Amino acid sequence: MEKLIIIKYGEMTTKKDNIGLFLKKLKENVAFVLREEQTTIQYDSGRMFIYCQNNNFDSVLARLQKVFGIHEIIIGYELPNNDIEEIKKNLKELIMTVDFKTFKVETKRSNKKYPLTSPEINHVLGGIVLKTKPDIKVDVHNPEIIIYTEIRLEKSYLYFEKYKSCGGYPVGTLGKGLLMLSGGIDSPVAGYLAMKRGVKIEAIYFESPPHTSFQAKNKVESLARILSTYNQDIKLHIIKFTEIQEAIYKNIPHEYLITIMRRMMYRICAIVASKSNCKIIVNGESIGQVASQTLTSMNAINRVVNIPVIRPLACFDKLEIIEISKKIQTFDTSILPYEDCCTIFVPDHPVINPEIAKCEEYEQLIPYEDLIYQAIRTKEVKIITAHDKKFEDML
Repeated sequence: MEKLIIIKYGEMTTKKDNIGLFLKKLKENVAFVLREEQTTIQYDSGRMFIYCQNNNFDSVLARLQKVFGIHEIIIGYELPNNDIEEIKKNLKELIMTVDFKTFKVETKRSNKKYPLTSPEINHVLGGIVLKTKPDIKVDVHNPEIIIYTEIRLEKSYLYFEKYKSCGGYPVGTLGKGLLMLSGGIDSPVAGYLAMKRGVKIEAIYFESPPHTSFQAKNKVESLARILSTYNQDIKLHIIKFTEIQEAIYKNIPHEYLITIMRRMMYRICAIVASKSNCKIIVNGESIGQVASQTLTSMNAINRVVNIPVIRPLACFDKLEIIEISKKIQTFDTSILPYEDCCTIFVPDHPVINPEIAKCEEYEQLIPYEDLIYQAIRTKEVKIITAHDKKFEDML
């Protein structure tokens, strides 16, 4: 009997003919997060098995819980065969290491040629537990522990411990997206949800020195670092937006400042995405949350690009977004009081139903194509990883 970790795939099992591609990528992602651990990884279409040479189960479990594509993580025991007498013998040993008053047995029998049915196996193993610990009782509705048994073609498995994981699809199976990453609460959550759907994320940040501080930039890098724990690493494109923003502020009617600014950002995002082979733009917009996120505003802003813009938070309310941000540990960083360029030069009464014709008219008041070219030409690129801590003391 060997202790091991078993991974259940969940949603990926719906892929049928394509599941091999998803499993290969999941195995690559698991191997990456466990690269500092001594493990051996095996998998088939039903399960992934991880053998830990140093019994470092807690460390491995913590790392696996940030891997998308994993529905459930099990700490269990592998038996060398599926002989019922062998299962009974090993179960008797295992339950002596666990304290409980009530239990039930659940069996999954993927080997349909096995001579016993699942209810029959439950009955046999339940009897062994009751004989071994005569003071305990069966409770099929609310047991203290559930004894899980899996009967496969050649081996069998026993376990009591199951942990929920991220779910979704392995990062990288659905291509790349460019995340508009600000220092706020919403955009990191949008990036997390896009990664959950298998999208590998690159990020773009618009800075506007001296109107925005170096602390604001470091804050965004810290958010990217947190997200990189789900993404292996994040390529961060830093755009100097000062000249564009000042030109907009000086020349364009103030009620249209935010709309025109967002149209410029989208144009830049589309160019950077194209050069980086990103298939979509991802942002943290939620319908109606601010003036630039009304349906009319979104339509006016979207008109400047052909690339799809994905808004994972479009139908979330703020409390739901905050709950996720706390779960993924970006909230405390997001609320640090450093302004980004989306929160400076905000007019008192921004237009909530901008007219596309007026947007196009006002944009002719500034040489925006030249300004965009210059901003892209001078952009800074950083590779952010979860192990890069050099900026944290600055926050």
